[in-house]
Amino acid sequence: MSENNVVSTSSEVTSTPQTGNTIDVTNLKMYFPIRRGLLKFKVGDVKAIDDISFSIKPGETLGLVGESGCGKTTVGRCILRMYEPTSGSVVFNGRDITHDKQSQLRSVRRDMAIIFQDPYGSLDPRMSAGNTVGEPLKIHKLTKTKKEYKERVEELFILCGLNPDMSDRYPHEFSGGQRQRLSIARALAGDPSLIVCDEPISALDVSMQAQILNLLTTMKEKNNKMSYLFISHDLLAVQYISDRVVVMYLGRIVETAPSVELYANTRHPYSQALLSAQPMPDPVAEETRQRIILEGDIPTPLNPPPGCSFHPRCTKATKECSEVPPPLRDIGGEHFVACHHA
Repeated sequence: MSENNVVSTSSEVTSTPQTGNTIDVTNLKMYFPIRRGLLKFKVGDVKAIDDISFSIKPGETLGLVGESGCGKTTVGRCILRMYEPTSGSVVFNGRDITHDKQSQLRSVRRDMAIIFQDPYGSLDPRMSAGNTVGEPLKIHKLTKTKKEYKERVEELFILCGLNPDMSDRYPHEFSGGQRQRLSIARALAGDPSLIVCDEPISALDVSMQAQILNLLTTMKEKNNKMSYLFISHDLLAVQYISDRVVVMYLGRIVETAPSVELYANTRHPYSQALLSAQPMPDPVAEETRQRIILEGDIPTPLNPPPGCSFHPRCTKATKECSEVPPPLRDIGGEHFVACHHA
């Protein structure tokens, strides 16, 4: 998981190490160019992802957390090759897909899926629920007859807690929670080995959030080889569903550890501040706990600060923090932290 524990690769990858992981991300960067003027001259880059490395094992749920704008969604879209990474590598099931053309990616599209944040905008309003769920079956030719297709769609509806009799309805006739269940059913249609869950519960009320989290957990229990990349700013949800957690700040990984270890022994000042801002269900604990208030705003990824990107807002920052970027180092127990003073 640290820079020292992954094989460094260049943009010209000649061979791919077989790690047995579902995903291996190595030194990934995603810079969006800023262009101005009539001739659209490049004047800078937005460093959405700035040299990150991690892996996801088969059957594992990796939580990816951080404030809005830290690069979480961009990571998910680079893994799915919705974006072309600036540099680094993405290896999916032993195959380097970093620079594959879209036509080359068709053979792996079935094995990867995404659940979007917005259950209202992610479904085609002109397509019935049944056709929405069954679309991957047609694209990847996973059923041979109309009867088999219909049975599989009904099976997916039931699996996700929906009535198959609702398959002729359109998205506007469903509630938010039901629409997200449709999105999950569509993601499961191809029996993927990786599902990127991009803030799948943030647009739902609390009761619906719990139902969707339980559904995702149940789906993974039924298929113990399926992996999730669970992107969220809700630390309680991430704690509930994740096996390991990665904390990002301004495009970089600042801390990562097994879920139990991270929440019990948080080491990076930014991670500690995130946890202190998370509401607690126990009113007594909520009143007595100490909050960490971060000063200032998140720096712009167009011009990130030198050294540790968090040092302008960190109470522990020293001169070294403003000059030397901290490496992501192993502090034991598969716990990695990028901080000079952790």
